[in-house]
Amino acid sequence: MKFLFIVQGEGRGHMTQAVALSQILEGMGHEVAATCIGKSKRRNIPEFVIKNLKSPVHSIESPNFVSDKNNRKILLGKSILLNLSKFPVFLKSLRNIDEVVKHHNPDVIINFYDILGGLYNLLYRPQASCWAIGHQYLIDHPDFPFAKSHGLEKLLFKINTKITSMGTDRIFALSFRPLASNTFSKVRIVPPILRKDIFELNPSEGDFILSYMVNPGYGEEVVKFAKRHPNIKIEAFWDKKGVGKTHHALPNLTFHQVDDQLFLSKMASCKGLLSTAGFESICEAMYLGKPVMMVPVAGQYEQACNALDAIKSGAGISNKNFDFKFFHDYLSASLFQPSQMDTWAKMTIGIMEEEIGMLQNVKKRNVNYGNQLGHEYQTFHFNLPKKS
Repeated sequence: MKFLFIVQGEGRGHMTQAVALSQILEGMGHEVAATCIGKSKRRNIPEFVIKNLKSPVHSIESPNFVSDKNNRKILLGKSILLNLSKFPVFLKSLRNIDEVVKHHNPDVIINFYDILGGLYNLLYRPQASCWAIGHQYLIDHPDFPFAKSHGLEKLLFKINTKITSMGTDRIFALSFRPLASNTFSKVRIVPPILRKDIFELNPSEGDFILSYMVNPGYGEEVVKFAKRHPNIKIEAFWDKKGVGKTHHALPNLTFHQVDDQLFLSKMASCKGLLSTAGFESICEAMYLGKPVMMVPVAGQYEQACNALDAIKSGAGISNKNFDFKFFHDYLSASLFQPSQMDTWAKMTIGIMEEEIGMLQNVKKRNVNYGNQLGHEYQTFHFNLPKKS
């Protein structure tokens, strides 16, 4: 079958999921014909994404966040106003997506949480089956923990999530842990989609704390901490522009530009991961049995929810600041107990094979995929643990 991806370009997680799923699909003998990625002035598309997505990559203007001058906090109000002002630009992006879709004529369009992906499905009604993938689609599950909302944060998070899934036939809600599913819902709870490289790593415990910061503005905070605590060794990844591939800021602090292979290698050998609360990095650390301390990006409500859900799933702890001393003390106290992520994550390929087989059977019978979904899912559904 032929697939086409639409990917949110804000942050690394959705792009990494797209890379991982492309590896799974190609391993099954399917084709990822093209990928449309929402571009942002705040950061470039990482080189590893371009390198690992073997199909053509089309960058499109898509809604994104606006951050403060220090690139540390998301400014929600300004983000909304800016994106509304760029509505004509986004209409052009929708036409660009439609050109790519018509050129490749895919069997399935998969949207990795991009607003334009949902709007395209709703407005253009493509002939392809439409899927949506993301951790955010757990919001309707009774076990999903919502963070305390300031103002309209929770409502806007829910609205945004609904927009990205408009016009879809199937929604895959990525979860840190197995959860009971509604058999007749078009939402299926599935494991994280991890890159194949992570399954080939042999974890060990090194002498450093690994850090990943989606906003390079946190770098100044890390430097100040490293100066105060020269006995704590830190290796950090960022995507700060104008800085070399490796930057030795202090004897105990090294910054690396985002590099997929180096990051996974460092994660496999670190003591623990201190990171913003993006879903994908947390899952990778959990799979490798590494403790995590999460620092949700200020003003990004979904990251606050991610942190709560990850703690509930046994990932580690959270904090409001990049306090390496607090995390160092947690690691020294040996309070961490590894989760069962290694078993859960290995179910992904089987589930994808099952879903594609189900779709192929429906298409062979020339019936509507969405209308037949409840019956087909009841037939093929994995029996996951029910909520006690």
